[in-house]
Amino acid sequence: MMLVELTAPALEALPVAGLRAHLRLGSGFEMAEDAAETAALAGFLRAAIATIEARTGKVLLARQFRLRLDDWRDPAAQPLPLAPVSSVDRVEIDDGAGQIVPVEPGLWRLLADSQRPALAPRGGAWLPGVPQGGSVTITFSAGFGPGWDAVPADLAQAVLLLAARYHEDRSFEGSQSALPFGVSALIERWRSVRMLGGRGATRGHS
Repeated sequence: MMLVELTAPALEALPVAGLRAHLRLGSGFEMAEDAAETAALAGFLRAAIATIEARTGKVLLARQFRLRLDDWRDPAAQPLPLAPVSSVDRVEIDDGAGQIVPVEPGLWRLLADSQRPALAPRGGAWLPGVPQGGSVTITFSAGFGPGWDAVPADLAQAVLLLAARYHEDRSFEGSQSALPFGVSALIERWRSVRMLGGRGATRGHS
């Protein structure tokens, strides 16, 4: 399995002003609002968002992803590894000989579950077969919404706390796997067992 992020959140969607205000309140000092400082804060926010998403399997800001599988995990309903999924944009099957065939939308549908969304067949018992040596690619859009106001309050607060931690400790290397207790507590209810799929699953990200 390979999961690739096709689009990234725009700078305008990141709560840079919120993080700046949070840091100012914590330190008691004003912060510069120049381009370099804004870029640095945006970098801490992107890192914090990536960490929270990896721990929860929830996509905070809407964007598009591509999932490639060697075969269906379950031809009756293929789990998608992220949530919430707003749409499945296309499904394509590679026959293993270089020919890629789009699967008609009338043959599949999205089961939009908040924890474990899935691609299911429409009008049949199984999803279309994947040839031996071939693969299937699902392009889908996921996320709570395009703007920060769509992100649930506890996840939004967790991102701010973690981004502030990254800002305060620039040399966070070696302890990135251990989240601060407050952050862990905020995201706990969103964590779920991520249902991946495919033979010989590996994850790619770009």
